[in-house]
Amino acid sequence: MRDMNGLEWFKSSYSGNDGPECVEVALTPDHIHIHIRDSKTTGGDQLTVSADTWTSFLSHAGHLV
Repeated sequence: MRDMNGLEWFKSSYSGNDGPECVEVALTPDHIHIHIRDSKTTGGDQLTVSADTWTSFLSHAGHLV
């Protein structure tokens, strides 16, 4: 789903539609930043990180599972 800023948001295929703890992410068109938001409060605050930071986070998170 695209928002009014042109960002296309998505969430993990591991997330169900009714789970209380889901986040959505969107990649900027220039692929430099990742926006992260709560899927239940899509109009709320967002966290923005660099693509490198997001990649590093995902790499480390995979080791915790």
